[in-house]
Amino acid sequence: MELPGFAVAVWMFVCLYASVVGYPNGKVREACTSMVPCHGGSPQLSPEHTITVNGTEFKPRDNIEVHLSGPDFEGFFIQARDAERLDSPAVGSFVLADRRRSQLLTCGRTKNSAVSHTSKAKKSDIKVYWIAPEDAPKHVQFLATVVKKYRIFWVKIPGPIVSQPDVLSPTPPLHATSEAMSTSHPVSYISKPFSASGCGITKFCIRNPTNCDPGSASCFFLSFQQEGSSVLIEMSGPSEGYLAFAFSQDQWMGGDDAYLCVNVDHHVHVSTAHLKERSHPLLDSENALEDVSWRLAEGLLQCSFRRRIHLPAYKGRFNLDASYYIFLADGEASEGGLIYKHRRQPLVTNGLYNVTGLPQDIGGSRAPRLIKAHGALMFVAWITTVSIGVIVARFFKPVWSHSFLFGKELWFQVHRMLMLTTVMLTSISFVLPFVYRGGWSQQAGFHPYLGCAVMALTIFQPLMAGFRPSRHAPRRQLFNWFHWSTGTTARILAVVTMFLGMDLPALDLPDPWDTYAMIGFVAWHVGTDVLLEIHSYCLVRKVEVIEDDRVQILQSLTSVEAEGRLFKQVVLTIYVCGNIVFLVAFLIAINQV
Repeated sequence: MELPGFAVAVWMFVCLYASVVGYPNGKVREACTSMVPCHGGSPQLSPEHTITVNGTEFKPRDNIEVHLSGPDFEGFFIQARDAERLDSPAVGSFVLADRRRSQLLTCGRTKNSAVSHTSKAKKSDIKVYWIAPEDAPKHVQFLATVVKKYRIFWVKIPGPIVSQPDVLSPTPPLHATSEAMSTSHPVSYISKPFSASGCGITKFCIRNPTNCDPGSASCFFLSFQQEGSSVLIEMSGPSEGYLAFAFSQDQWMGGDDAYLCVNVDHHVHVSTAHLKERSHPLLDSENALEDVSWRLAEGLLQCSFRRRIHLPAYKGRFNLDASYYIFLADGEASEGGLIYKHRRQPLVTNGLYNVTGLPQDIGGSRAPRLIKAHGALMFVAWITTVSIGVIVARFFKPVWSHSFLFGKELWFQVHRMLMLTTVMLTSISFVLPFVYRGGWSQQAGFHPYLGCAVMALTIFQPLMAGFRPSRHAPRRQLFNWFHWSTGTTARILAVVTMFLGMDLPALDLPDPWDTYAMIGFVAWHVGTDVLLEIHSYCLVRKVEVIEDDRVQILQSLTSVEAEGRLFKQVVLTIYVCGNIVFLVAFLIAINQV
């Protein structure tokens, strides 16, 4: 029966270790049940801090504003629990008001069921929002642990009790202050996630990813349903900042009719705006929207509103019975509602659409077609054609030395054909971003600079090959060295450039898949190269041994050459198949962006 004593010793070690390290970053999941920090010492008895809320009643999916305030403190830990069973697990989930000072934690099986500090910086008040779950108990009480200093802390400071409607309170009235109560104001809530059931039948829908469920935490959804002379618009997506869409005459931002749903202090403000080029949207002083409602829950921001098809009295509002490109964007917003530039490319429809016309269920793309073509051509050139061409030139001269194509050795013709294909694909691909941008991109980091270097080396290689000395010329060795070094430099720079380009906003392949896939390709190519180098070395050593023996030398050499030829051809076949697999994977990823 030594196990209990051992378990106690382990627990004491954990607490002692925690007391030394502390939890300055707020990662206090170990305290989910007891809410007691392993700081040593005993908690204080008389709390100095108070918890206030902005309401006494709630219904499932409602949100309640929760304030923790008092003298300066370093750390805190907030939960909501069943008021009739305070030793039960945390209930509901929280949403942050200030991500710089607070963070969400998962206690037990409930995601985001607790809130703690992000650093030990002094603070005097914290505001968060509690979202009532569908299976919420009748009465919920908020509890908080507050750390003033390392050994000065309070545990489970009791906060107000909130109850579901028409339920008798088990405690005296709520301890909320009148100031906190006054922050409540009437709003119109959406009761549940939007539905895609009428998409393509009764309403026009845009979904990303295609055919996704609007209730999922990864689905961006925008729908338009004509009802008489007005259109009901629904928009949702995984965002804690803002969602926005715009009607545009082209696929460029500027001169567009925009609509924004912005999370301001955990209340969604819906407004219209006008986009002028790539500047910050200009919000309208008059709002032409009706029946506005919203919802913030389960990581989704939802808003809906109604707009008349024709709004002649409002300047900048497009008529909804015409065809437009439709943009859908998301991003972060400050506590005061100032929106920041979206970090990734907005979703843009592939054509002009009339949202009051024939109902459709479409997708869109976050990458322009020219940029997709640019990436696809570069992958074909630098994953497939150039890699195979290098392997052929490096290892297949002796294998195909007696085979000819159009009067030249087969290995040379294959190598030249693949390399010229690389030059052609790279040249076409190089021009496409300039056509799309209309000039140089200032927001692509080092990618365009490295791309220009790769393009220069790609052009220089065949030009240098055109002045290749004869096989036995004195300068042939120097040419070979320059030819190899230039090609190798171009390949290395091309891989680095592709690494950088995959995460640019205009393409932005899925992370971290794209990085792992590119690392896998590099390992695949280098591994094949090393394998063939080792095989060539072993073959040379075998030939040297045969020559030293001077026995059946011609027959033995022929046998060795045949063995080497077969091995290299098998390796080349496998290598080409692997390259095609990597290429297809990247092309599929580009197509799905």
